[in-house]
Amino acid sequence: MTYKGYLIDLDGTIYKGKERIPAGEAFVHELQRRNIPYLFVTNNTTRTPETVQAMLAEQFNVKTPIETIYTATLATIDYLNDKNLGKKVYVIGEAGLKNAISEAGYIEDTDNPDYVVVGLDWEVDYEKLSIATLAIQKGAHFVGTNPDLNIPTERGLMPGAGSIITLIEAATRAKPVYIGKPNAIIMEKAVERLGLPHKEVIMVGDNYLTDIRAGIDNGIPTLLVTTGFTCSEEVADLPIQPDYVLSSLAEWDFDAH
Repeated sequence: MTYKGYLIDLDGTIYKGKERIPAGEAFVHELQRRNIPYLFVTNNTTRTPETVQAMLAEQFNVKTPIETIYTATLATIDYLNDKNLGKKVYVIGEAGLKNAISEAGYIEDTDNPDYVVVGLDWEVDYEKLSIATLAIQKGAHFVGTNPDLNIPTERGLMPGAGSIITLIEAATRAKPVYIGKPNAIIMEKAVERLGLPHKEVIMVGDNYLTDIRAGIDNGIPTLLVTTGFTCSEEVADLPIQPDYVLSSLAEWDFDAH
């Protein structure tokens, strides 16, 4: 089976924190050389697609068109638009998430929002958590941008958006709707953007719980690379095996797959 399109994770797959992964860079260059369609699908909501594009070019030797970058922020906005409950929102998150939601026509409301959207926030505090908790208790629709409990960095595994969302879930006893990988919302939108059948697309990532389950749970073939979150020692005990497991993307044979 030769895959006609690739969905690719970023952090832990193409780079790790601020560290380059040369095999990841070369993997993207080969996709470009072969004119194979690809989409970077990232749960990161702290950066805009434009920021991601600039970062890839300046720090990781990957120049890519803006339309190849699909973030959990864009998927969240697509979801809010589809849900169509109103235009009032309270957001916990960084500027990349807040600005994009604002530019999509949503207005901040701390008292009675239609939605509470929670993503990774480097400066989250008790007051922000309290506003979100009270709004959800009043009936606001609870949206979590992504379920990542940790994010891989050069310092180690840091708390992710999922950790903040889980805290609010505990405080409200309300279940959030998760947008990012491994959930269907972001994956269906991503496959739709490539315009290919699920079986002709492969999901490439380093995190079994998000990237690989995103493929398994949504009928998309999977390639796990053990350069980030999920290490090689864990593979044998995974409940459902990925279609492919590599220690480096340099090992991938495009002609065989």
